[in-house]
Amino acid sequence: MSAPFPSRRVGLGILFLLVFQFSFAQKKEQIGTETVNVVKPYTPKISDAFKIKEVATLEEEGNTKKEMVKYTIFSFPVASTFSPTKGKAEGVEKEKQGHLYKNYATFGAGNYGTFIGELFVNHDLNDTDYVGAMFRHHSSKGGIENVELDNRFLDNSVDVMYGSNRESVSWNMDLGYKNQIYNWYGLPTDFGNTLTSQERAVLIGSIDPKQSYNTISLGGNIAFNESIVEKVNLKFNHFTDIFDSSESRFSAQPTVQFDIMDSAVKTDLIVDYVAGSFKENYSNTNSEPMKYGFTNFGIAPSFVMQEDDWTLNIGAAFFYSMNNQNKRNTLYIYPRFTASYKVVGDLMMFYAGAEGNLEQNSYQDFVDDNPFLSPTLNIAPTDQQYDLFAGLKGKITNNVSYNIKGSYLNQRNKALFKSNDYNENTSNQDYAYGNSFQVVYDDMKTFNFYGELKADFSKNVTFGINGSFSSFTTEFEKEAWNLPAVKISSSLDFNITPKWFAGANVFYVGERKDQEWNTNMNLIDVSPITLPSYFDVNANVGYKYNDRLTAFVKGNNLTNKSYEKWLNYPVQGLQVILGVNYKFDF
Repeated sequence: MSAPFPSRRVGLGILFLLVFQFSFAQKKEQIGTETVNVVKPYTPKISDAFKIKEVATLEEEGNTKKEMVKYTIFSFPVASTFSPTKGKAEGVEKEKQGHLYKNYATFGAGNYGTFIGELFVNHDLNDTDYVGAMFRHHSSKGGIENVELDNRFLDNSVDVMYGSNRESVSWNMDLGYKNQIYNWYGLPTDFGNTLTSQERAVLIGSIDPKQSYNTISLGGNIAFNESIVEKVNLKFNHFTDIFDSSESRFSAQPTVQFDIMDSAVKTDLIVDYVAGSFKENYSNTNSEPMKYGFTNFGIAPSFVMQEDDWTLNIGAAFFYSMNNQNKRNTLYIYPRFTASYKVVGDLMMFYAGAEGNLEQNSYQDFVDDNPFLSPTLNIAPTDQQYDLFAGLKGKITNNVSYNIKGSYLNQRNKALFKSNDYNENTSNQDYAYGNSFQVVYDDMKTFNFYGELKADFSKNVTFGINGSFSSFTTEFEKEAWNLPAVKISSSLDFNITPKWFAGANVFYVGERKDQEWNTNMNLIDVSPITLPSYFDVNANVGYKYNDRLTAFVKGNNLTNKSYEKWLNYPVQGLQVILGVNYKFDF
């Protein structure tokens, strides 16, 4: 039983000797020099880089080597009929995905004899090609209070399309037709004051205020996935009215993109052609139709530079404009520069820029803004020399975003809508009784401040509000005709329950200036007329009967104010429309 003790003493002695030698080797004066040959350089691996964990210090009594304990059992077979069942993963209940229908139809009717209708159909011919069609209708019988002329309107349009989506290229083309009927119902408030009541009644009864516009359009888009030509947009419109006015417009805009020294250079090529004619001038003194025509060729190269939190988009635009009637050609050069800097990540971004453009005006574009124009216009492009702007945008929270911007805009030949002068001569055209508008041009400078706030409080509630505040300086005209200094709008949409939803839109438009003159009055100075500001509220409520069928109620102009959007043109009062929307496949 005494044998283990000498062995233990020997072990302790060896351990003591090793500790002594280690301690002795730590003395600085005893360190010698040696030559170390590296056989293989150290190659680190991912497993070598790990976080060193703190190791608890063990007491001395816990440092002794533990004896290995072996366990043995006596085993023998036991008959059993138990058969364990296989494990089954717990199912996760998924939200039911609503079916997306490819087609829908909408129909509605309301007071003022209002009807709305919309039908969209789409069909896949195969894995890549598809066809579709869209029909829209909106009409009203008028009925505006204290209006003596017919004020009904109608807007019909139909479009058919064909497209293809392939790996290397995607394209589509569409053919459309639109018919719009409006009436010049906005007679001046003092119209006929120089006539007897009978003469006035006869004159008003002889006025046929109807105007009809027709548009034939053909367009297409091509996008290439792997090509120096990124996309091409093509469009052709032919626009006419019942007074023998006619206009054709063609535009093509290819976009080319290629790399130069690791920077992508994007170039827009622009061809914009417009030509048209009006049968008569406003005073009906011309012997030949009034013709106009412009062809604009443009090129706008740009490239993007990114450095840390900065992003710079540097470019320019060059336009060569040909006046096809007066044989005058002009070269325009515009800046195209924008910059942005992330001040606080996505929470705040500063941006600024200077941009210019040559805007091709057309009869059709003017009618889209104001359908009560006389068919006697002067058409010319607008030279937007530069638009200097700076602002901040970002997020207040993850669900609330903002955008504020200040700008200074310098434009030459800015188009403005202004009421036509008139008289009460029975030989006038039906639009020449103070019930139509002309287009005048002026050099204008505009200071503008814009602010916007958007909030998605949840997937069921969204809110937005924006406002624009402007100051105008004109060169020749007395006022910036029919341009409001203040515009504010706000919208709110929310889901009340899975079946019920609602929304509201309110907007405010500030005062505008216009001017009209009865030439029979022989006035020397005609003062501008101030159109009062107006406030409008629209709302809607809907009920989803099922995935296919939805019923809705829309209310427009809930304040029931017949405000004037244009001089002498009051709008309809409270409007209520009941309708249904049906989705389907075939």
